[in-house]
Amino acid sequence: MTHSEDPNPTLNALAGHYKSIIHLLGEDPEREGLLKTPERVAKAMQFLTKGYDESPEEVLASAMFLEEGYKQMVIVKDIDFFSLCEHHLLPFFGKAHVAYIPNKYITGLSKIPRVVDIFARRLQIQERMTLQIKECIQKTLNPLGVMVVIEAQHMCMQMRGVSKQNSLTTTSDFTGFFQQAKTREEFMNLIKK
Repeated sequence: MTHSEDPNPTLNALAGHYKSIIHLLGEDPEREGLLKTPERVAKAMQFLTKGYDESPEEVLASAMFLEEGYKQMVIVKDIDFFSLCEHHLLPFFGKAHVAYIPNKYITGLSKIPRVVDIFARRLQIQERMTLQIKECIQKTLNPLGVMVVIEAQHMCMQMRGVSKQNSLTTTSDFTGFFQQAKTREEFMNLIKK
């Protein structure tokens, strides 16, 4: 690499745009407190959207184990996540609860929160994220059923617009055995405990 080559052109391009935004908002991007802000924001955005560079299917498949005997629910609940709403680029955050009923394979328990994080680290809407998590687990593990429930607070509703600070949005999606009301009810009771 020559000295003229930029080691991180995307970071520098993002920082340049944020410097312009700061100026357009009426601030002086050259004042001391804001000098490094464009680069900091650019780095933060790269971190908050790093899910585009990761494969959730590969994460699950990297720790798949043959388990023919266990046919009950595997639940990972209260998975904290942080995401950015694609409509306003404001945060939404909360908890994801994920269950699957093994058919033949199980996965390492830490892989479920990693899948949640990968989808959360993209510009998102909560409804799509719920669907993507469910579909990824169903496609990769081929279980007897998957259920995902996400509860989140949205800064685009709390900081602006209707300004409802205590609102909570809940989404759910499910496949297979979770289409039975009794199985869904068992899952919901277990995550509420």
